[in-house]
Amino acid sequence: MTAPAAAHTAGVPAPATAGPVRVVGTGLLGASVGLALVRLGVDVVLHDPSRTALALARDVGAGRPAAPDDAEPALVVVAAPPDVTSDVVAAELAAHPHAVVTDVASVKGHVLAELREAGADLERYVGSHPMAGRERSGPAAAVPELFLGRPWVVVGSGRSRPEALAAVRALAVDLGAVPVGMSADEHDAAVALVSHVPQVAASLVAGRLREADDAALQLAGQGLRDVTRIAASDPALWTSILAANAGAVRAVLLGVREDLDRVLDALAAADAASGPETVRLGALAALAGAVAAGNAGVARVPGKHGGASRPYALVPVLVPDAPGELARLLTDVGEAGVNLEDLELEHAAGRPVGVAVISVLPGSAEHLEAELTRRGWRLVR
Repeated sequence: MTAPAAAHTAGVPAPATAGPVRVVGTGLLGASVGLALVRLGVDVVLHDPSRTALALARDVGAGRPAAPDDAEPALVVVAAPPDVTSDVVAAELAAHPHAVVTDVASVKGHVLAELREAGADLERYVGSHPMAGRERSGPAAAVPELFLGRPWVVVGSGRSRPEALAAVRALAVDLGAVPVGMSADEHDAAVALVSHVPQVAASLVAGRLREADDAALQLAGQGLRDVTRIAASDPALWTSILAANAGAVRAVLLGVREDLDRVLDALAAADAASGPETVRLGALAALAGAVAAGNAGVARVPGKHGGASRPYALVPVLVPDAPGELARLLTDVGEAGVNLEDLELEHAAGRPVGVAVISVLPGSAEHLEAELTRRGWRLVR
């Protein structure tokens, strides 16, 4: 039974993705794909081995459960953990011989190698990976806007038909993402550096906090929160990801270990010295070099809208921890005629206030500070 597609939103271009689209796996990514396609009026058929997850995905509006008399899907999106992705993709290729099949796993080389070994139909298979996510998981965390403005890597199998590649690119564009073509090896090396190793680093730093004194944790500031934010991720999922991309992740971590060894040697020299002037030659330079290398690396991270990183002026404002106060601040920023480039919140331990750090273009900072002061806000100098 094929459900009629919802009426398309007036004034919005019709999606290039034709239904029915079958989504296999209703976690964060799968359910978010479904939600976004349903909003576009595309018929989405859901499948998940967990009946609870399937029912929840249905209830949040990500699509409808598969029925025996459903029409054949035009596109299948597999959203399964990397360790089972190839098995699910192979099964979907066999079950739906006219459908294009893609997956959204965060590792591509491992999946493609297993599909080749299994003799799967690689002409209809295209690997893909939306570079989007949240710390929360499951269909309850899904949002249709998850992919807006995010890169969506499209990885051909080497035998993918042009129309199969076009279908996956169209899916990415329909969901508001930006398609980026890469090979499987290029993708896996890239995500090891920008996603998988940061997860390991955050988890290792956060792991040191397990037995920390409560008094020490009371001193924690925004720096610790920034470094450990992603450490709250799902251990089972990340074990699967890291194991599937082990070679690329290990290569980056070996470089990190070399850097860390240089820092440890320098710290040992500093600890053994009786004063700065007696520290072994080169040790202080090694410490400064590590921090400077971090500066250079951060400067290369793309800035707003994916362009070059730009220096912003920071305007820290004390905000009472009460309903409506942050909204009032943002309204005042807008009424001052200043564009907010970025916003960070720092919470004051044990105090009913926080600090909103507003990033603006340097030429706007003085005007904004004057306007906010005039409106009764207290700036943190």
